[in-house]
Amino acid sequence: MLMRKIGITSKPKKAEVKAIVPPLLGWLRDRSLEVFMDRETGDNVGGSHPCLSREEIASVADLIVVLGGDGTLLATARAIQRRSVPILAVNLGGLGFLTDVTLEELYPTLESVLAGKFTTDHRVRIEAVVLRHEEVISSFLALNDAVMNKGAIARVLDFDMWVDGRFMSTYKSDGLIIATPTGSTAYSLAAGGPVIVPSVNAFIVTPICAHTLTNRPIVLEDTVTINVAMKDHQESVYLTIDGQMAVALRSDDHVQVRKSPCLIELVQPAGRTYFEVLRKKLKWGER
Repeated sequence: MLMRKIGITSKPKKAEVKAIVPPLLGWLRDRSLEVFMDRETGDNVGGSHPCLSREEIASVADLIVVLGGDGTLLATARAIQRRSVPILAVNLGGLGFLTDVTLEELYPTLESVLAGKFTTDHRVRIEAVVLRHEEVISSFLALNDAVMNKGAIARVLDFDMWVDGRFMSTYKSDGLIIATPTGSTAYSLAAGGPVIVPSVNAFIVTPICAHTLTNRPIVLEDTVTINVAMKDHQESVYLTIDGQMAVALRSDDHVQVRKSPCLIELVQPAGRTYFEVLRKKLKWGER
């Protein structure tokens, strides 16, 4: 794939971005590449560089360089919507399960990418649809998870769940997480869910603080359609997408979740495995 147009997105107001972006722009332009920054990066860096919205960058770029953390990557992935654009995600501090390239690896990895010598990890996304009286109210794409949880009032919630039209269970819990393998190391892990290798074709359903001890996380094939019905409730309940977008749910709303045909492509550093990431990020094998 010939890459001529490079997009840059970054975490807003991240101090390191001011030092990283100007030489990166020069390096890319020295190679006769057309470069676009998102407006958040442009405001941070200053100057008269071409800036577009993240959605506009996603519509024209052959490669997107993300500078920041997992949150910045998730926001960029949401802007891509249904296009297939390789993402080179550079971690600027923090845990960074998804932003796997270090700052020291940025230029060598870019050299490999521009030479066509790179691999991408294809990550599954889920599509979550809110149905109200059988009408679609909202539709979202999520790379990590779709979460149904409550507002400030501490009452137990009831969720009826069907898998491919077959009733599975009523969950009595503080909330319910439906995660991709990529999202298995995010909120689902914190709530007691398993780590799932990204290449496994699966969804993870994890109750948040289940009020029945035997209601444990369950792993399902990602070919299924999951339907969750909100039972009568008095308090506010929200559907949250990747921890960044939320919509209020009403009693008797249904949330339908299925695998999206639109994958996310993450550029992988040469020779690094997912197990190495787990050892580094989760300190596996250490005492």
